[in-house]
Amino acid sequence: MEDNNRNLILAMVLSMLVVLVWFTFFSPDPAPPPTEPAVQSQTQPVAPAEVGAPTDAPAVGTAPAADPASQDPSAAAGRVKISSGSLSGSISLAGGRIDDLLLTRYHETLDEDSGYVRLLTPTDSAFLKTVDTGTPAAPSGDPETVLKKPYYAVYGWSPAAGTDPAAVPSASTIWELESGETLTPSTPVTLRWDNGQGQIFRRVISMDDKYLFTVSQSVENTADTPFAAAPYGIIARQGQPDTQNFFVLHEGSVSMTDGELNETKYKNIAKLDPVEREGRAKITQVTENGWIGFTDKYWMTTLAPKPGTAFTAVSKYSEGADIYQTETRFPVVTVAPGASASSESFLFAGAKEWETIRAYEQNPGIQRFVDSIDWGWFYFLTKPIFRVLHWLHGIIGNMGWSIIALTFILKALVFPLARKSFVSMARMRELQPQMEAIKERTGDDRQKYQQEVMALYKREKVNPAAGCLPILIQIPIFFSLYKVIFVTLELRQAPWIGWIRDLSAPDPSSILNLFGLLPYAAPARDSLVGILSLSLMAIVLGISMWLQQKLNPAPTDPTQKMIFAWMPWVFMFMLGGFASGLVLYWITNNLITIAQQYGIMSMHGHPPNLFGNIRDSVRIKKGK
Repeated sequence: MEDNNRNLILAMVLSMLVVLVWFTFFSPDPAPPPTEPAVQSQTQPVAPAEVGAPTDAPAVGTAPAADPASQDPSAAAGRVKISSGSLSGSISLAGGRIDDLLLTRYHETLDEDSGYVRLLTPTDSAFLKTVDTGTPAAPSGDPETVLKKPYYAVYGWSPAAGTDPAAVPSASTIWELESGETLTPSTPVTLRWDNGQGQIFRRVISMDDKYLFTVSQSVENTADTPFAAAPYGIIARQGQPDTQNFFVLHEGSVSMTDGELNETKYKNIAKLDPVEREGRAKITQVTENGWIGFTDKYWMTTLAPKPGTAFTAVSKYSEGADIYQTETRFPVVTVAPGASASSESFLFAGAKEWETIRAYEQNPGIQRFVDSIDWGWFYFLTKPIFRVLHWLHGIIGNMGWSIIALTFILKALVFPLARKSFVSMARMRELQPQMEAIKERTGDDRQKYQQEVMALYKREKVNPAAGCLPILIQIPIFFSLYKVIFVTLELRQAPWIGWIRDLSAPDPSSILNLFGLLPYAAPARDSLVGILSLSLMAIVLGISMWLQQKLNPAPTDPTQKMIFAWMPWVFMFMLGGFASGLVLYWITNNLITIAQQYGIMSMHGHPPNLFGNIRDSVRIKKGK
């Protein structure tokens, strides 16, 4: 039994070590200080250089500086309204930028009166005063602070060698609205620009009822000479965005290039190797399929050329303007006199809903688009776990009960191994008298004692390490479920029962105000007093771990006894601040384990004296 206790302690210490490592390396870093906005003349994205052009073509350089009098061309340009069941916002006629977008199915907080989540933000800080986007409120927080970091998508044409740069539209070109008044799923809009040199550019923008825009760029050549240019798409973010800063969460650029997933955090984009006439950049040639964009925890903007299209994928950082960019650059198109040419691509701008993204993977066929969700290192577990959880939620309709049902399924899958562990513990009880006899016979000779005990194990076909196996198997499952609950949008603001209104956040109840019975709010958990705060779910977790511990006799060794006594309560404080969905899983897992262990050991004639162990524990603490 001493070896059995040693194994159990080892398993619990391993689990505690995992949690300690998790807290040490995966805890959030302090939020970076707010970045001051660059001057408005630097808010234009850096136009692609030599996109598809011959190697001797001149660099395009940056877009023309804005007129110092107006500072920002979008301030004086008109706007085209965007309206659908999922999105609301507007398109600026300055550059034809999609730069004002709110996700109307998601609020910033649990308060239904809070503003919608803002995804894209224009460079014009006055746009909120002049544009009615049909939303209940401006972005959460101070609008002026939010608007310091423009974030938008823009399309254009890069001149080929020998083409006048002024003959192609740039990010500051003022387009005219040729057709359509409001962009909706049923009514596309067409923008038009005549360069005055014989070329007429058009941009047709359409959208579905979710988050996918289709952008078709065309040029009509009415001149007497051929015209050559290369279409491109850009997503630009000015200043590093406020991120979660979690080690386990990727936020930054994400791309798929011919089947290879690439992820680069913002801080690493700014450290890319300098490329001549590009800034700090990573340039990848894509032969058939790919996409590139920026991802946040729950939201994403992605440029996706039509499947089967060759293009150049670029991630870059412009130090002078403090702009992060992702680009799709297409080969040069030569348009004969009297002819026209077009290029079509997709823009995803919205919430990372698994079903929606998976549907786009199937139609229009964006390759491995579902991998834009950060599944993590254990993706081979995370993906199936989420799919089962999503399926259960579709049946049950409540994510909390779905987590409980998922726990039963996971426990059923590992039950054969758990059964071996519990049977081994029962067999260890049977061998206890023989082990005591060996201990009396060998006295203080520990080496001889261990040799005879191991021979006993071998003779009786008992594996003393079997008790560790279920714990070791639970570690990757725990990490995978943590990833699912922390990263997937479906868990965001998902309620369970009563006061648990967001399973992706810690239990908000606190023992410091008697779980809401006292008329004052509990202190913040990051405060000195708040550290001592225990939620109701944390306390239940500690009790369930303590009950599970009591299924085993108390060890005779004083050190082991002390470790056993403190372990549940240490875990209670450490894990109580995790997402309530994860704590719910752990509680359910503990209760199922208690039932399984009690039942299996009883079937083998060695029922744990659970209540007797509890009474003995209470007597010892009272000094009786």
